[in-house]
Amino acid sequence: MLPRLRAIAFWVGFAGSTIVFGLLVAPLALPFGWHGRYRALSQWTRFNVWWLGVTCGLRHRVYGAANLLQPTPAIVMAKHQSAWETIALQQILPPQVWVLKRELMRIPFFGWAIGMVDPVPVDRKAGRRALDALVEAGTDRLRRGLWVVLFPEGTRVAPGERGRYRIGGAVLAARSGYPVIPIAHNSGSFWPRRSLVKHPGVIDVVVGPPIASEGREPEAILAKVENWIESEVARLERRA
Repeated sequence: MLPRLRAIAFWVGFAGSTIVFGLLVAPLALPFGWHGRYRALSQWTRFNVWWLGVTCGLRHRVYGAANLLQPTPAIVMAKHQSAWETIALQQILPPQVWVLKRELMRIPFFGWAIGMVDPVPVDRKAGRRALDALVEAGTDRLRRGLWVVLFPEGTRVAPGERGRYRIGGAVLAARSGYPVIPIAHNSGSFWPRRSLVKHPGVIDVVVGPPIASEGREPEAILAKVENWIESEVARLERRA
């Protein structure tokens, strides 16, 4: 019963903070430039990462953070096991935008706020046009000095499983020439998909070395990303 109550307490704080930031902080931050809006709205993720530790005893540690010290922005491709990484990676990574489903921007409060920091929305029903739009918008954000974050599997995948890695992020890397930073973690072991309860413990996040994209085909980039992420995730699961 106690783990369920702790999880409910987290979600109450999560929902409450989302409403507060959507209704109060976002409008106040609107007149500022991108970095001002980003700093203001990122306090929402800071609060929820802290609140998760308080209510559920779930924290994280990062290995390979030096790989984030890049002379240029990069494209981050991360494993997707739970909702945790959609919150915590915003605190771990440099100023960033996310590649996300267009319909997420229609969610009250959350969608309104995230639209203020120029995400890269993707219409999955648009086919080839969606890929071209991803490359155009993603390259624009990278040239503005912002990192671009995406989940190549496209959806959450349970620990021990592997989703199909989609080519979009690799095409963006190949056409833009910016490097890729792969990220592995084991969040699904603590925050299971479709589960209310969050297990206490420490999530391990591993930031991989940059993968050069210039002169490489998208398929080669994606294969290197997938091999690194999946081998590192398997190592984390064996160690758990």
